[in-house]
Amino acid sequence: MTLDPLYAFVFFGLFSPGPNVILLTASGARFGVKRTLPHLFGVVIGVGITAGLTGLGIAALLQQMPRLEFVLRIAASLWMLYMAWGLWHSERRKKAEAARPMTLIEAVLFQWVNPKVWAVALAAVSAYPSAFGPLGEALRLGSAFSGLNLVVCLFWTSAGALLTYLLSTPAAWRWFNRTMAVALASFSVMVFL
Repeated sequence: MTLDPLYAFVFFGLFSPGPNVILLTASGARFGVKRTLPHLFGVVIGVGITAGLTGLGIAALLQQMPRLEFVLRIAASLWMLYMAWGLWHSERRKKAEAARPMTLIEAVLFQWVNPKVWAVALAAVSAYPSAFGPLGEALRLGSAFSGLNLVVCLFWTSAGALLTYLLSTPAAWRWFNRTMAVALASFSVMVFL
């Protein structure tokens, strides 16, 4: 029995840096794994829903509606810039008690405008088609994306939490947050490429 190549493609597509990786790493560093769990599970659920909708053909529908697609690109860009601004101005973990990580619902909704998730889902649908009908394809993609993304999200959130030990000075913390903010802001530009 051979492993479906879809799984390796999805794993590496989601593991590589993108908005979710940046936000979860930063949240893990700032709030720790436990407080980041709602954000993490929101990403896992939202990515599965997005991939499932792609399997149902919604991405093809969006491509047929260029104005709606453009509005979604603008929304994605603005949302990422807003989150990057927040990261740029965030404080050290010890001073972040009044702040909060992204909620489950916010993280689910973010996937709707996350260009990397849409790109990986579209590529997966076209490169690794199945003999299933639209509903079977939606379930296949949704479960593959959610299951693999759980591992990816746990890794990056934990890596962020471990980085806290290296971010012991205000200067190190500021450098980390600003690096994450610039990386996230760069994705707001990539939405239009």
